[in-house]
Amino acid sequence: MAKKKKIKVLVSKVGLDGHDRGAKVVASLLKEAGMEVIYLGMYQTPGGIVKAAIDEDVDVIGLSYLSGEHLIFTPKIVEEMKKNELDDVLFIAGGSFPPEDIPVMEEMGIDRIFRAGSLTDSIVEYINDHVER
Repeated sequence: MAKKKKIKVLVSKVGLDGHDRGAKVVASLLKEAGMEVIYLGMYQTPGGIVKAAIDEDVDVIGLSYLSGEHLIFTPKIVEEMKKNELDDVLFIAGGSFPPEDIPVMEEMGIDRIFRAGSLTDSIVEYINDHVER
């Protein structure tokens, strides 16, 4: 029987957002759920995140936003993903967002948004259900 490939998730912060506790907690919990996690850390650029996603051949890009720059960086990351034909990579985000920004971010191209306080089980379940294997 063939060994099932682990889902590979890239977790990162973008821009000058220096609050990374939530991203580290989610990364750890995704590892506990059996996923392979690449944590890029803080102060990343959209281009750097997408390059790392390509280099690491990830299934999911997960960003943590807490600085209020989600409407600035989301379209830049989506643009980089499109330029690099990452159509099969899930793009999810978590953090603190005003409720009215969620539909805007989804229109920009994020597959799913998890607001601060979301249960980790819901994140793991969404990834497991939506990654193309």
